Amino acid sequence: MMTGFRLNFAPVKEPLGFVKVLEWLTAVFALGSCGGYSVRTVVSLFCGQGTNETLDVTFSYPFRLNRVLLVERNGTLCNRPVAETHLMGDAESSAEFFVAIAVLALLYSLGALLTYTGYLHVYRESDYAPMLDLAATAIMATLWLLCSSAWAKGLQNMKYATGTVGIRATLALCQEEGVVCEVTELANMRTLNVSVVFGYLNVILWAGNAWFVYKETLWHSQKYTSQEAVGHGTFPVPF
Repeated sequence: MMTGFRLNFAPVKEPLGFVKVLEWLTAVFALGSCGGYSVRTVVSLFCGQGTNETLDVTFSYPFRLNRVLLVERNGTLCNRPVAETHLMGDAESSAEFFVAIAVLALLYSLGALLTYTGYLHVYRESDYAPMLDLAATAIMATLWLLCSSAWAKGLQNMKYATGTVGIRATLALCQEEGVVCEVTELANMRTLNVSVVFGYLNVILWAGNAWFVYKETLWHSQKYTSQEAVGHGTFPVPF
């Protein structure tokens, strides 16, 4: 078996390699639209008698909301002492899971592209390489589904926690008579919404790519060979 490196970009023009390029791109976009993202929320407190207070909150990846201060220690709002208060909720685990799978997908797709363009002759001569590739592709599709669903739920919880209803439930002062709390500048989470879309797009790409990888496996070739044998079967010659 020849194991030398042979650069050949022809597989990239085929579904096997082309889909891997798409998987790499969508992983990059999913990673970029979630990791390193920062959002800002402004809360206005209308205290009555024409006075009001403003709370400015900024939080970023990995979105540990329960560590973000809404009101600092020994704060005073609307002429009332307010205890130190943090935002409620924590999207850290779902966000980090999503980013970890995006990084893993990015690295695997790059490795697969290197194999297809440099060692395709080894890949296709091996009985096990395509099978391992198929197993890894199926696992990645499943992981993308899990992490995208978890991140979509985490993002939904984060929107609630930083919205008017969530802030009113978090800050005890908002429940006192004569004080009205409103989120007057809602955190812009469009980019985070896009990350969820890219997550589910990756599910489709990896699941679809499994078929093209399956066609490279011994299972598919044996099935095709057996079908040909049945179609061109021999019949006994009469005496």
